[in-house]
Amino acid sequence: MARDFAQAFYNSDAWDATRKAYRKSVGGLCELCLKEGRYTPGKVVHHKTHLNQDNINDPEITLAWGNLMLLCQDCHAKIHAGKTGRRYRVDELGRVTAPEAGG
Repeated sequence: MARDFAQAFYNSDAWDATRKAYRKSVGGLCELCLKEGRYTPGKVVHHKTHLNQDNINDPEITLAWGNLMLLCQDCHAKIHAGKTGRRYRVDELGRVTAPEAGG
């Protein structure tokens, strides 16, 4: 589940429209896999600059295509594991969720 400060953004029409348009613009494939010659469907529109309480209302961060990347679930989990030392799950809307206890 998205952190509390980001919940409204991830449920907004603006994010939904941006996410769908961006996915379509890059052909629906994971951008990192594609660089390695693999054709993997992209599932998550990822923010390169992670959203936080200071930038959540800045459309240059939240909605700008230059800050977005379409990733498969594995690549998205790897990016987050590299920054936090933990692996995360991604739900069907592309939101990062912490793993459940014991899982």
